[in-house]
Amino acid sequence: MSGTSNTIELYDATLRDGMGGGGLTLTAEEKLRVVHAQEELGVHLIEAGFPASNPKEQELFELLAGERLGVAEIVAFGMTRRRETSADRDEGLRILAECFAPACTLVGKASVLHVEKVVRVSREENLAMIGESVAFLRGEGKRVLLDAEHFFDGFALDPAYALDCLRAAAEAGAERLVLCDTNGGSLPPFMRTAFAVVTEALPGVPLGIHTHDDSGCAVANALAAVEAGATQVQGTVNGIGERTGNANLITLIADLQLKMGCELLPAERLARLTETAHFVDELLNRIPDPAQPYVGKHAFAHKAGLHAAGVQADSQTFEHIDPAVVGNSRDVLISELSGRGTIVEKARQVGIAADDELAQRVLARVKELEHEGFQFEAADGSFELLLRKQAGEYEPLFGLESWRVIVEKHTDGRATTEATIKIWIGGERYVRTAEGNGPVHALDRALRDAIGEIHPHLKVIDLVNFKVRILDETKGTGAVTRVLIDASDGHEVWGSIGVAENLIAASWDALVDSLEYGMQGQRRLAAESTLHG
Repeated sequence: MSGTSNTIELYDATLRDGMGGGGLTLTAEEKLRVVHAQEELGVHLIEAGFPASNPKEQELFELLAGERLGVAEIVAFGMTRRRETSADRDEGLRILAECFAPACTLVGKASVLHVEKVVRVSREENLAMIGESVAFLRGEGKRVLLDAEHFFDGFALDPAYALDCLRAAAEAGAERLVLCDTNGGSLPPFMRTAFAVVTEALPGVPLGIHTHDDSGCAVANALAAVEAGATQVQGTVNGIGERTGNANLITLIADLQLKMGCELLPAERLARLTETAHFVDELLNRIPDPAQPYVGKHAFAHKAGLHAAGVQADSQTFEHIDPAVVGNSRDVLISELSGRGTIVEKARQVGIAADDELAQRVLARVKELEHEGFQFEAADGSFELLLRKQAGEYEPLFGLESWRVIVEKHTDGRATTEATIKIWIGGERYVRTAEGNGPVHALDRALRDAIGEIHPHLKVIDLVNFKVRILDETKGTGAVTRVLIDASDGHEVWGSIGVAENLIAASWDALVDSLEYGMQGQRRLAAESTLHG
């Protein structure tokens, strides 16, 4: 790693290149929130997009013009001048020149294939388009970066011309040349070869790297480029982008700082990595990838008994870093693969002292239930209740007498659902009926109506997800059903599970577990605090 610089500039392209991913969109206000999240993380340059290219972009740049950022700088993105048009008369360049952003990134073609088949100009005209566009913006007081589009494909076709494109930008005053693997088809060895040639041909010119993930190598390619001399890395949060996406900037930051010794972020900012990654996913209405390196829910999760025992003895046995460094945490998953040590660790986390006898009893029950179709990996709430029951520390919310659900289909096509529950609390019988938009909703409303006055803090517990899985599809409508419910009190999210041949019975069990878990100890106190402001 002799060519690696200790100081690397972070360039985020989430708001422009990242939005090329299918089904991804953000409002101008949401994009502004992403800018602030990136600023708090410590990103150096944030590419906001094409100013005034459409009403949303125009609104974003108007909002950004009034912002005062500390660490980050806003970059406006555009293209080189159009063919047969002078730079000073090109509308796109004039918009870049007039916008508030101090830096502009211009995309210029660096492949003869695109010059001749897409832009359809001569090689000489393309070089003039690059040089004159950079010179114009420099003359307007802008710092200019060149995104050499399709550079690596162009380098493979005609290395001399690809270098001429870079040279045209450098001679016109570009402060940095960014080599782009636009089609995402390159591999790390080719990255190193190309960078070696570029650094020899253009000594002293700052270089950057922009990679896509079509061959699954976007992060690896960016790291190889840094080893070869790149001092800026471009990427998007969680690797979003067109086709298979861009280099994942979240992973890159962690790899560069924790594995390659680059000076990027102070410790308190690096610890925001997980929070930032999940925040952007939530804004985009995406479920965060549990297997994402460093920040995924399962990045430091241990399921097998040997693994769980290992990290309890020494975290380095099965963890490559301390999860807290990137704002994540260790999780011990409960399943039929778990050992007694896993049970003991889970019990410790919830304040229960578990000896070998209790651990063995809990483990036997887990294996028995998982054989029936339960799965406690995603049902941490139900597992804690099971643990408390086996430890003799379980206090039920109520005693069930019965429940029933009636679903009526009307001639006008409407379907209505009515649920009635009969329960006992403290020797008193409660009977409640409620309507809902489905059986689970109606049961939930009836149950909350019955116990809400006694436990008002249940009001802050919301059901945020409901999943159903048929465990044996060959049995058709008679198959065993697994229901998973995610609930939240605004402070944490937990899962609960129910398994039965009857879908509504499985749903009821998962519903009750979700509420009972939310009533345990500190969660109840937190709910009461939220309720009372």
